[in-house]
Amino acid sequence: MYKILSRKELNPTVTQLEIEAPLVANKAKAGQFIILRVDEDGERIPLTVAGTDKKTGAVKIIFQIVGATTEKLNHKKAGESIQDFVGPLGKATEIAGKKRVCIIGGGVGCAIALPVAQAFKEQGTEVVSIIGFRSKDLLILEDEFRAASSKLVVMTDDGSYARQGNVTVPLKEMLEAGEKFDEIITIGPLIMMKFVTLAAKPFGVPVTASMNPIMIDGTGMCGGCRLTLTEDGKRVTKFACVDGPDFNAYEIDFDEAMSRSRMYFPFERKAHEEICNLYKNA
Repeated sequence: MYKILSRKELNPTVTQLEIEAPLVANKAKAGQFIILRVDEDGERIPLTVAGTDKKTGAVKIIFQIVGATTEKLNHKKAGESIQDFVGPLGKATEIAGKKRVCIIGGGVGCAIALPVAQAFKEQGTEVVSIIGFRSKDLLILEDEFRAASSKLVVMTDDGSYARQGNVTVPLKEMLEAGEKFDEIITIGPLIMMKFVTLAAKPFGVPVTASMNPIMIDGTGMCGGCRLTLTEDGKRVTKFACVDGPDFNAYEIDFDEAMSRSRMYFPFERKAHEEICNLYKNA
């Protein structure tokens, strides 16, 4: 069992937990993830490591309430425990040798992007960050990004905070103005990452996308997290859990990934409603 050290609501649908898991805290690096189970009967879900504290053995996770498991997890309080917490899994983000990068996060994907931005800053890389949300009410981690970045641009779809528009708007402005980046790293909704990639392509800037497809075992055996990439003109299958989660964005078949991500929406919605009803009637 793994103890919950703290709980914090970042917005109405996003929660941050700190879990006591010293072995994970000692080894995890930016870009890696864990797989957890809330209880003995629970499903396995992957969540990115949003931060660690080696002194206390705490691992920070940030999640959005979208299905039955995240609803159950959101009802856990500080001092309670969860059943399993396995990791770190996946490959860490490659940060060596880069002098200037652009980090682009969307929605809850900002929880994944933040430790990447922090890791770059710690090694002396200049970090320009662009973060986007549907509205001000869904904004998270602004202060943390500002501390990790030499420049931060905040966007909201509805214009309720900062600049109105999506994250590709300031990215195009920077690239058209001649700003140079060794790499653009994009993390968030698939549709956002697709259009970030399309916006950057005419300028020849390398783009890395952090993928978070359906995942079960985290070892490459189940095949649930498979992605199709085009390498050297050939379509190949990769597994996000062991080959990623970071991939060359220009090689990813985003349309296929989006289609597969929608397969379980009806099931998740129904399971979420059932769990919500259980808590309401408890």
